[in-house]
Formats: sequence, structure tokens, C-alpha cells
Amino acid sequence: MALETFEKIYIENCDDFSPQGIFECGQAFRWNADENGSYTGIAFGTVAKVHNENGRICIESSDGSYEKVWHAYFDMERDYGELRREISREKKLSAACEFGKGIRILNQEPWEALCSFIISQCNNIPRIKGIVEKLCMLCGDEIEFMGKTYHAFPAAESIAALSMKELDLLRSGYRAAYISEAAKGVADGSINLKAIKSLPTDAAKKELLKIPGVGEKVASCTLLFGLGKLDAFPVDVWMKRAISEFFGEEKFDYRRFGKYAGLAQQYMFHYMRNGR
Repeated sequence: MALETFEKIYIENCDDFSPQGIFECGQAFRWNADENGSYTGIAFGTVAKVHNENGRICIESSDGSYEKVWHAYFDMERDYGELRREISREKKLSAACEFGKGIRILNQEPWEALCSFIISQCNNIPRIKGIVEKLCMLCGDEIEFMGKTYHAFPAAESIAALSMKELDLLRSGYRAAYISEAAKGVADGSINLKAIKSLPTDAAKKELLKIPGVGEKVASCTLLFGLGKLDAFPVDVWMKRAISEFFGEEKFDYRRFGKYAGLAQQYMFHYMRNGR
């Protein structure tokens, strides 16, 4: 058996990379903190451990995976400090932007994002994470990392092959039928996420809304977190509260934030849920 090798990558600019901010702002469901504040997560069939180490961010992963996976996943080419300062010009959001310093929008696998946010509808984050983890354990490939076994997010084909009785093991309620239908559509090509990603945001949303079980919120989350559409602006109960908190009776149009409206949304959501 081949010896497993690991690499450590250090990020010096910690102001624009906060593990807690990134992983606790509701955009991904496969990252969990240990008692030391280190986060371990799975994406694109590989595992990483992320933590603060002597004032730097350390990303530990299998050898070579940083360049193949994590650099793009964490959107490392984008200057989030500049974007945060730009959004902070909206004075009403200055406190949220400061609290959310270090949040980055993750570039997640499109199918995983779609499926995860179908599961998320009318659900809370701990339960979403539990259902997603059960799904991964049910039919996701095993991954060995630092002496532990993890499971990749299952391919659409693997989920499409599950019976409804098997999906009932997830205890996801009415969402099971939507998970199955979406998986079958992606597996047979009738839902082409790559093609949808290539469309302008509004057109891409219209295509996503054709999928059973996908409403405005699920479509917007899929656009923002899985299809790279940073101008998407998901609205749920927390965001309705945030909009009321920050803008009161003022007529609100998220397009005021331009092509980075999704990042402004994350600052608002994270502040309302974890900071206020």
C-alpha cells in the first residue's frame, strides 16, 4: 500500500482568510471544527484541515491537492480585502463587513451545491449537515486522511441509483423525492450544470427554477456557491431580518451591490446569525 503524503500550505494574509467566517456563514455543510478550532472538510474528493498556526493560516491536505483543488476552492486569486472595503462604502453595512472580515465565497462543486441546497430548504444548519453527511456515508467514495475515513459527496449517478427506501434512511422528508429527481436529471444530462453555469445569472436562475424542488432561495444559493455567480443574492428568513435590520422601510434592491452582491449577502447573513 502506498504511503500517504501530506503538504502544508501557509497563507500569510489572515485578514482576508478567516476559517470561522468562511465555514460558519452558511455556504457549505461539510466543514466541522474540533476542540482546538481546526476545521476539517471534504471537497472534490479530497480532505483538508484548516487552522491558525502562529499567526498564519495553515492548510494541510494530501500532497499536490492545494494547487489542484484548494487554491481555486478558496478563491485565492480574488482580493477580498478590496471587495470588503468597496461594500463597506454602504455605511449601513460597515459593522457587518467588519464582523465578516475574512469571509471568502467558496467555489464548490456544482452538483454538490445544488443537492445540498435542495436539502437545506426549510431546514436548520445542524440538520442540513446531518442529512448531507448521511448521504455521503450512504454512497460516497471513501477517502483516507490522517488515519481517519471520510466520504466524498456522491456523484449524481450514485444517488440516482438509490431507491426511495434507501433515501428514506436520510430522514430528509419530502426533500428525498427532489434529491432523487435532481440526481436523475444531472445523471442523464437533462440538467446540464456546466451549460447553466455558462449562462448570464438571470438566465441561469430560470434554468435552475425548472428543477423540481428548486425555488428562488435554492436557485440563488446554487448560483452563488456552486456556479460562481457572485452577483446572486439568496434571501431566506435570516436575510429578510437582515434587510429589515439594515435598511428598515427603505426600498431595497440587492443590485445596488453590483457584481459582488453575493458577498454583501454573506456579510449580512453572517452578522445577523452569528454577530448581532
